[in-house]
Amino acid sequence: MSIATVKQLFTYPIKGLTPQAIDRVFLEVGHGIRGDRAFALMFVDGAQSPDIVPWMSKGKFAVQNDWPGLAALDCHYDSSDDILTVRAGGARLLQAQTGTPEGRDRISAFFTGYLASLHPTPEARHPQRSPLHLVGTRTGDTRYPDREPVHISLLSEATLQDLSDASGQPADVRRFRPNVLLEGVPAWEEFNWVGQQFHLGDATVAITARIGRCPNIEVNPDTGDRDLPLLPLLQEKYGHLQTGVLAKILTPGKVAISDTLRMI
Repeated sequence: MSIATVKQLFTYPIKGLTPQAIDRVFLEVGHGIRGDRAFALMFVDGAQSPDIVPWMSKGKFAVQNDWPGLAALDCHYDSSDDILTVRAGGARLLQAQTGTPEGRDRISAFFTGYLASLHPTPEARHPQRSPLHLVGTRTGDTRYPDREPVHISLLSEATLQDLSDASGQPADVRRFRPNVLLEGVPAWEEFNWVGQQFHLGDATVAITARIGRCPNIEVNPDTGDRDLPLLPLLQEKYGHLQTGVLAKILTPGKVAISDTLRMI
């Protein structure tokens, strides 16, 4: 039985930076989406970091919930030519390859300098302004999601609309950084899927948990301002700090916009 339709798909090539909307993804067992959070900007607190590091908690990296001003940058990664382009206010600030030492050094230096101009949130896990180093590889073998177990994230459009109605302002999907935005189900219905298995496009997934939220959902994805108090709204109106759910890939397959989520 079909219970929802895929409305939007997103990947996040560099952890903590701009979402990239795409038309289709391929879900892999034991990996999720290849290229999703494949890179990260790691704080270098001592010896120089290697280019490839294992998964670490997000306190080791520069991310928007700690440094909301990162959202003011429009960052686009083109995997076909391995080029990261950074713009702000229509002006191009950086264009560099992630696969060359020179390009990685330029990217690391740019974000180190940019972070020096920002102020961390009071909750920031790493408020110190130490140098940043780009880690990860374009092959997709590296992955730096917030949680070590491999997963993708799903969110209902109706849940966003309910939050928008409650807050009196549009709750932009980019604040919540899902991989899959679904339409056609009631608000908060996704919470009832935990523990169940579904066909998603050609893949099979198991919904494993609700997603606990951090201050990133309060950050305006265009300006970098922390301008919408969604955390206290969630607690006061709904009695929790959660939106969306995590899913583990059970069998691989393609997922495209307009594909369906079907109960097994």
